[in-house]
Amino acid sequence: MDFRDLKYFEVIATEGSLGRAAERLHRTQPALTKCIDRLEEDLGSRLFEKDGRGMRLTAAGHILLKRSRQMGVMVEETSREMKEYADGLKGELRLGFAPALAQHLMPVLYGQLLAEAPAVSVKQTVAANDSLFDGLLDGKLDLLVGPMRENDADFECEQIAEDTVVVMAREGHPIFDAPCTLAGLLEHKWLLPPTSVASRQWLDQTFERHGLARPDVQVESNMLSLTLPVLEASPLLCFVTRHHLASGRIKVREVDVPEARLHRPLGLTWRRNGYLSPLAARVAAILRAHGKDLLLP
Repeated sequence: MDFRDLKYFEVIATEGSLGRAAERLHRTQPALTKCIDRLEEDLGSRLFEKDGRGMRLTAAGHILLKRSRQMGVMVEETSREMKEYADGLKGELRLGFAPALAQHLMPVLYGQLLAEAPAVSVKQTVAANDSLFDGLLDGKLDLLVGPMRENDADFECEQIAEDTVVVMAREGHPIFDAPCTLAGLLEHKWLLPPTSVASRQWLDQTFERHGLARPDVQVESNMLSLTLPVLEASPLLCFVTRHHLASGRIKVREVDVPEARLHRPLGLTWRRNGYLSPLAARVAAILRAHGKDLLLP
């Protein structure tokens, strides 16, 4: 297969029309038709089928589109690798941080990294774990720092710390008037992240495993920075990392219910067989050295 044919195929698949693809690529429609013919002949399978006035991918076409994008990422990474090893500790890093870790690891990371390599550029994304993994898989991120997705064939992981996620409530909350049980937690309303977030899934499944209903979520938010201030000002319960208690600045307490404690590994994740630039490798080394000191179980 010709790599240029694959790139043209990606545009045709994205546009769903030979006409729009031809305009975007500045090629004629017959030239793009021949491109598709060559690919289909090489692969022995139809890649498109008619869809009204446009066209849509067949099952084989969807597979080729996924593989073609992966090959595109590999070509881009190869080019970056050659340039970055020639330049040394320079260039740009696209770094993904889970919200719970960003505020604890960013100061030490950037304090050390920028002292060593003042010319580097970092594009940092702080987001929920599921969207970070999507960005890593699509080649939009180089390295992810957060809860790990273990036993996933697409990723390599390295644990650098552990964390405990617990139920919390503001000081003076009625839930502290007497010992609480897992069932007792359901007598109160909650502030939780979306159901796509792994910690929320674990909490929901924990209640279900004990034959209980899921928490009554009154506020759903993916902004961790707002979670604790809202918790201080409301009667809601939330499920966040225990590390927030260490600072003493937040007037919240852990609700002591052992069944509702999530112990999770935290670490570095990158694409399996992907390229880690010298800059990414140095960032990983800094985080590896400081992770266990900053994030207490």
